[in-house]
Amino acid sequence: MAIYVEWRQSVSLTGTVVKWLAVAMVVPLLTSLVYGEDSLVFVASMAIAVALGWGLEQVDDSDDLGTREALLFVALAWFAVSVVGAVPYVVAGWGTESALAHPVNALFEATSGFTTTGATVTEEISFDRHSHALLIWRQLTQWLGGMGIIVLMIAILPEAAVNGAQLMDSEAPGPRLQKLTPRIAATARVLWLVYLGFTVLYVLLLLLLHYSGVAPEMNVYNAVAHAFTTLPTGGFSPQAESIAYFSPVVQWLVIPFMLVAGVNFALFWHLLNRDVDLFLGDPEFRAYVGANVLVTLVVFVLLFLGSAPTLEIGGTTAGQVENALRQAAFQVGSLLNSTGYATSDFAQWDTDAQVVLLFAMFIGGSAGSTGGGVKVVRWLVVMKVLRRELFTAAHPEAVKPIRLGRHVIDEDAVRGVLGFTLLYLVLYVVGTVFLALDASRVGLAITPLEATSASLATLGNIGPGFGFLGPFGSYVSFPATSKLFMVFLMLVGRLEIIPVLALFTGGFWRR
Repeated sequence: MAIYVEWRQSVSLTGTVVKWLAVAMVVPLLTSLVYGEDSLVFVASMAIAVALGWGLEQVDDSDDLGTREALLFVALAWFAVSVVGAVPYVVAGWGTESALAHPVNALFEATSGFTTTGATVTEEISFDRHSHALLIWRQLTQWLGGMGIIVLMIAILPEAAVNGAQLMDSEAPGPRLQKLTPRIAATARVLWLVYLGFTVLYVLLLLLLHYSGVAPEMNVYNAVAHAFTTLPTGGFSPQAESIAYFSPVVQWLVIPFMLVAGVNFALFWHLLNRDVDLFLGDPEFRAYVGANVLVTLVVFVLLFLGSAPTLEIGGTTAGQVENALRQAAFQVGSLLNSTGYATSDFAQWDTDAQVVLLFAMFIGGSAGSTGGGVKVVRWLVVMKVLRRELFTAAHPEAVKPIRLGRHVIDEDAVRGVLGFTLLYLVLYVVGTVFLALDASRVGLAITPLEATSASLATLGNIGPGFGFLGPFGSYVSFPATSKLFMVFLMLVGRLEIIPVLALFTGGFWRR
């Protein structure tokens, strides 16, 4: 069969992305010099990234990509950075009993990082077992993947900007790309500047709590490390207890930044340009806020009534209300937009509270945010389609377009939303069945809820699940085949399913 995809161009540009990944490793390298740990690990990793990237670049010297080449490039680039991102874990763990020394585990951890999933195979997270440099690399992978590696390349590399619109459509989280400026590269820079601005603001506020004496445990390292994983809705933490390690004041500060990360970042650009009506009137933004408030209230009531037997809700009535409200707002804000942080082991909560949290995991963040999941805007379209079907059943001759706010949604876009949602649910079910059967094959005891949450947590880039996959648990017990399958789910979920699955169709490769 003749292949009509210029794959060499995609491979060559993938090499450029891999080569530039070495620049990002400067951050953990500098950290290693400060703490006197693992410097050679990152020197070696940088050398491997540069050599591999240069070698791939030699495959072709053309930067002009067609539609199919752009799809192939995005998929290859994300897989390649996950592979190269795993190198520091393997090198650092060489000759030790660390789970990350195994290539499959290292690939799982790196993919979970770049896709901002937050699932981990690290059995024990501590500075005794892992260096400050390695853990900051783990955090940084999520920050790099949050707004999008390809979006970053478009913002800084002219050769990527040539095909910027196609590439952003293939990678951007959500069913549509909002062009903020006449030039697509400038739009990419705007998104990254807003993302960077919130990250810097978050670090400064955390340090303010530290130096004011309110949060002594939130030192400079912890502030930067958690900023790297809050804004990208990643959820990795260098502390084994996640955000539960920190004081309630810190937990309250984390909540609004998790919520911000799930908002379409383009809206903040409009807000900076004083277009408040567009910001507040955006139907997806209002639905996102409403979903968070509604689900939080439900969980709050359940917690206040005793659905978390392992959670201390004692003390005065005011203290009980504050604790239950903080835990509810934090866990819902974390899981609804796929952040994955935790202040309590919700895997130990009663079934009714867990079911509500499972529902929240299906919702997702906004299009154009760093949040995972199906996305709020898609659920809005699905509900409007269902409503239209009920209406046209009684009025078969009526013509009723789908509207979001004042905008009419094109029917092609509606079909795309329905197709994505169906594929998402099919992959979720297939993933659940595969993980359950594969666990049974090796004798791993896993409940239906654990298999369900594992599939949803990796496909939706959420991270923690229920049972032994809870926020303080690990995926290390799964067999290698399951971990590789979950790597696939994480990549497919981050790239919005269709750009990846299209590669497996015969029509993609033929004329």
